Amino acid sequence: MERILMRWQANSFTGWGVLGLNLFELWAADPDIQPLMGAPFLPRNIAGLDPLRHAVLQPAIGVANQFAEDIHAGKLDLRKLGAIAIDGIGNGFTPNVPRGNHVGLRNVARCIFESTRMTNAQAIKGYDSVLCASRWSADLLRAATSIPVTMIHEGIDHSLFFPGPRSGVLDPDCFYVFTGGKIEFRKAQDVLILAFREFARRHDDAVLVAAWGSDSPGSVAGFQGNLPAPLRTSSTGALDLRRWITECGIEPHQFIELPFMPNQLMPAVLREMDCALQVSRCEPCTNLPAKEAMACAVPVILANNTGTRDLIDVDNCLSLTSQDPVRGEPGWDTGTDGWGESRVDEIIASLEKLYSDSQLRKRIGARGAEWILEKGRTWQVHATALKAHLRSLL
Repeated sequence: MERILMRWQANSFTGWGVLGLNLFELWAADPDIQPLMGAPFLPRNIAGLDPLRHAVLQPAIGVANQFAEDIHAGKLDLRKLGAIAIDGIGNGFTPNVPRGNHVGLRNVARCIFESTRMTNAQAIKGYDSVLCASRWSADLLRAATSIPVTMIHEGIDHSLFFPGPRSGVLDPDCFYVFTGGKIEFRKAQDVLILAFREFARRHDDAVLVAAWGSDSPGSVAGFQGNLPAPLRTSSTGALDLRRWITECGIEPHQFIELPFMPNQLMPAVLREMDCALQVSRCEPCTNLPAKEAMACAVPVILANNTGTRDLIDVDNCLSLTSQDPVRGEPGWDTGTDGWGESRVDEIIASLEKLYSDSQLRKRIGARGAEWILEKGRTWQVHATALKAHLRSLL
């Protein structure tokens, strides 16, 4: 049995967390693998797990938590254990969690980055493999390092995200536009708000449904981009999204703010939507909310740039093909070569196309759901491919 250490926190709320939790769950059922995490499981981290999954995972969680305690206490030697260690690496090849002397028998750098400044590749010297999740990232990494680069697309949990009926909780006479992701410059919520504002002025029945919650609201306060007003926090420290949206010209009745919630609750939201709108300036992977919406047969409007290109195919979404160069966010030294900024008029035109044609929405939504499965964009396929890659390193 191979011990595989994923040196980050598994949880139900963040991109890294959802990745870790899905891999942990799938590998816990695999007799060939003992999955381990770099941080202990806490009840709040896995609040979204259903009781059955939670009960089945308890033995594996117990082993992983004891391992995390022992490794931090310096009681274990990963090499002697024969463990494979996967480290999360971000912008500038900076590790999310320093590994110190805890080096595995084999070591993999999982590089998830937005900045195209690739001058510090020496920082990952000594790794046996570099892993990424989009062709855009793979091209940049292969130009920056001689370490072998493997690209494996991330996925969705198809036992949760699939087409289904609406609950009837929302007004059937309204047109609901979903958007998800932490608020930040690269996610381009400013561009999205400008486009939806104009669309909503034409259609009083249009409603923006935003899953923009964050585990660190203070870090995104002040974001403004191209908007007339910055995002502020309320007296409680929470993001004051409703005030922000109103100051930027969208009527209060045309906005629904979703709380920061477990990933496992998102399918019930997505199946109520008429379309999804994801206009990121950059995606190092492919865009998890977009994949999940597609899996639920929700037609998606996508920015045709960076990693998101790996989601765009014939008739499986609406592609925003006009992508303007991006200078970068003021005050941040982020490389933006290859990023793209969608044009407001093209976003509006795409929204109008879906708004006016319910049959088109059904066709694109159905094709998107089929495509996710045809292309193997599920966590099961990802876990199987990653297992094969890791075993090839031994």
